[in-house]
Amino acid sequence: MPGADGSLPSFSASDVAGRKIIRDGALVDDSWIFAADDDALPSLGDAPDVVVSSARWRRDRAALLARGGRLGIRLETDELASSIAADLEHFSLVEIHVHKFVDGRFYSTGRLLRMRYGYAGELRVTGDVLPDQLFFMRRCGFDSFELRKDKRVETALRAFSTFSVVYQGAEDEAPLYRRRP
Repeated sequence: MPGADGSLPSFSASDVAGRKIIRDGALVDDSWIFAADDDALPSLGDAPDVVVSSARWRRDRAALLARGGRLGIRLETDELASSIAADLEHFSLVEIHVHKFVDGRFYSTGRLLRMRYGYAGELRVTGDVLPDQLFFMRRCGFDSFELRKDKRVETALRAFSTFSVVYQGAEDEAPLYRRRP
């Protein structure tokens, strides 16, 4: 659960056990651990999949690359996709953390990562993630979602079928006129 300042706590390997996310429209176990800027990096044996902030990436880049294992980066909603574009090849996961939904900047960031910068890895949104937004987030290129703890997963999973037909092209489907036989 986010703290008063909206930040997420860091996790140890034991904290992650049993934690679930939605990935590709299904509820799955999550193996990623967020290592806060002031936390020691977990050992590869304890946590092969680690997410760090963009500030920590800039500060500890060499150590993170030398560590091995899968690496993810967390962007805040006010950080631009262009700030990590040159480094995308190093990340198996790009996570965008939404402290509080007040605008759609994270939609644009997701779309830019996919379309302009060609990011093909896992694109996740965390924080103030609401079920009624999932359909549209997926259309922008997000493929995994960590809901707020007070939201029901069943409701979120149903959100992916909110609309049966879409006209506009997006990350998940070509425009309707290109789908005609």
